[in-house]
Amino acid sequence: MSAHQQTAASPFIRACRNEPVPHTPVWFMRQAGRSLPEYLKLREGIPMLESCTRPELVTEITLQPVRRHRVDAAIYYSDIVVPLKAIGLDLDIKPGVGPVVADPIRTRQDLARLRDLEPTDVGYVTEAVGLLTAELGATPLIGFAGAPFTLASYLVEGGPSRNHERTKALMYGDPELWRDLLDRLADITAAFLKVQIEAGASAVQVFDSWVGALSPADYRRFVMPSSAKVFDAVAGYGVPRIHFGVGTGELLGLMGEAGADVVGVDWRVPLDEAARRVGPGKALQGNLDPAVLFAPTAAVEAKTREVLDAAAAAGTGHVFNLGHGVLPSTDPDALSRLVEFVHRTTRAA
Repeated sequence: MSAHQQTAASPFIRACRNEPVPHTPVWFMRQAGRSLPEYLKLREGIPMLESCTRPELVTEITLQPVRRHRVDAAIYYSDIVVPLKAIGLDLDIKPGVGPVVADPIRTRQDLARLRDLEPTDVGYVTEAVGLLTAELGATPLIGFAGAPFTLASYLVEGGPSRNHERTKALMYGDPELWRDLLDRLADITAAFLKVQIEAGASAVQVFDSWVGALSPADYRRFVMPSSAKVFDAVAGYGVPRIHFGVGTGELLGLMGEAGADVVGVDWRVPLDEAARRVGPGKALQGNLDPAVLFAPTAAVEAKTREVLDAAAAAGTGHVFNLGHGVLPSTDPDALSRLVEFVHRTTRAA
């Protein structure tokens, strides 16, 4: 039995497909690492990007939150710049800063450095996914990649940016080069997702972390074609496709339109309102504010009930998650209690 067949009846996959579930499934963005002491111990002295290329390390880190929190899905441990590093770009992840690109992509000549991603470039991903699916059994593994816009923003800016000045200057000033850049990145992203799916990932999530910086009109014109290309490229595999961004309340409908089966929602928009914006036929994922986990347990449970009530009012498939990633100083026990609370509450509903 393939990994996809093993996980087909799981609550997570069923929720993604808008099918009845025994309880609301839960997983957390950035659950693989960051807040877990066992992760910090394992990663000690190992640079982030190096850790992503060691299959046994990737496997252990990915499994840690499944063991500890009993979440309903694992998220593959990696980083959105891994495929860019794999095709030879000079970049690194600086602690406390994020991805830093030595030679930013800003001219047509620079595009030549973005070659196609071949499966052999990321053989360690194929190996790690194989190890993971063997361990996970009926628990789904979510593959992931960065969306073309967010990858482009790192490449053009040379690193993280608050206002995306260079990115927007290129987008508005040379729309043809911008289109070609995002088209090239869409091919790289799609290839990276295909490697994960073909190795056994049961679903994929595309992170467009910074796309909330755009207006709906700019998203439709400058970003949506490349996002749609990514989702179209993996549509034939039949695995659920999740699309997530931060600050994307005004873009939710367009993000669904780009081709996602599940639209991730941050904490700024209630799920019943998100369902109205996204339209029928799409499941939703989210959307507890990660900072809520620092409040007392009773307050966490009250805010969680609000999310679950809004999801029930939305009347569509719901995967419980945070509205962004787990914050590094989050108490791991708070996450475990949250999983148990969601399971218990929705099982009784």
